[in-house]
Amino acid sequence: MPYVIVARDLAPSDVAVLPHGSVAALLLEESGPTSHTVILARAMGVPAVVGCAGALRVPEGAVVLVDGDTGQVRVAPTAAELARTTGRRAAHGPATYRPGRTADGCPVALLANIGSLRDLPAAVGCGAEGVGLLRTEFLYLGRRARPQVAEQRDAYRTVLDAFPEGQVVVRTLDAGADKPLAFLPPARHEPNPALGVRGVRAYAAHPEILTEQLAALAEAAAGATARLGVMAPMVTTVEEAERFVRACHDAGLPWAGVMVEVPAAALRARDLAEVAEFFSIGTNDLAQFTFAADRQLGGLGPLGDPWHPALLDLVALVAEASARAGRQCCVCGEAAADPALACVFAGLGVTALSMAPAALGAVRRALAGHTLDRCRAAAAAARAATGAQAARAAARALLPALGDA
Repeated sequence: MPYVIVARDLAPSDVAVLPHGSVAALLLEESGPTSHTVILARAMGVPAVVGCAGALRVPEGAVVLVDGDTGQVRVAPTAAELARTTGRRAAHGPATYRPGRTADGCPVALLANIGSLRDLPAAVGCGAEGVGLLRTEFLYLGRRARPQVAEQRDAYRTVLDAFPEGQVVVRTLDAGADKPLAFLPPARHEPNPALGVRGVRAYAAHPEILTEQLAALAEAAAGATARLGVMAPMVTTVEEAERFVRACHDAGLPWAGVMVEVPAAALRARDLAEVAEFFSIGTNDLAQFTFAADRQLGGLGPLGDPWHPALLDLVALVAEASARAGRQCCVCGEAAADPALACVFAGLGVTALSMAPAALGAVRRALAGHTLDRCRAAAAAARAATGAQAARAAARALLPALGDA
């Protein structure tokens, strides 16, 4: 029978090896709502409540209700509480699997975030149009040596074959910070690894990592019908983007983009759009860096609220630059899974949303219930607010089809 894991905290590598189907939920005293630990859990369909003071006092063997949607935790819940929770989850199950679009037919591609190959059945089953973020760290975590090209190729081809008529966007290795790798130790102690040598910055010190990964992706793409996109994490400058796009093209990979996680990249997106062939906005890190709030610290979670108008302004800058250059602009952070925020992103000009597979149904329904003009009005109202709560309230007031979603 599935059980609830109660702990002070877990590393992403711990979550990655949890037996499939054996864990009902995570209840952690520490960690933040957009930490990689929580993201991996959600991708596996495991609800998680984090930053829960006193979690370790839950007695072993107790029956616990953990609602990952509301953050509610109940020890020894009543039958009525269980019925309300399970009834709400059933009511918000996946909708008919059709392409994402607004009520007036504006397409917004709905894609899945994938943390390992075992996430594929859920993505296909929930009607994803493809993969907007394949986190390749699952091939590297917990190993003493980097994976060989052939192993990588086979894994990538499995994902491509799962979406023969869709797109698959792969993020190249994003190691460091809370995802350390034994075979890639930092050259020196980093007092703040989230701001250290990670993502695209690490490729200069370890060029073989990127070379092998791009070679594996090119081999996997040969003969595949899915459109393969490759993007670099933690891009800050045009020069970094140029080097990455050139490396992809040299490897035979024609669709190369960048993740926008650093405020500088969002502020100068118009320059990056001259080089990058698509954008993917990682709202988790973008919020962390914009608000100077460590996403690993549960107590700072409210400071990283993606509804804050400052973050919406940055998303708008990227979407506007993408539209001018004719580029795809996707949001692949956890914020894309919020049905109301998904409508706001569409109103800002975002053309694709990528999320944990379980969220696809609710987002699909939210978009289908509102015209693009209504989404634009909600986005404008949210940006005009002075804080996250006010922005959320202002947007939701203009999105009547959401109901209690």
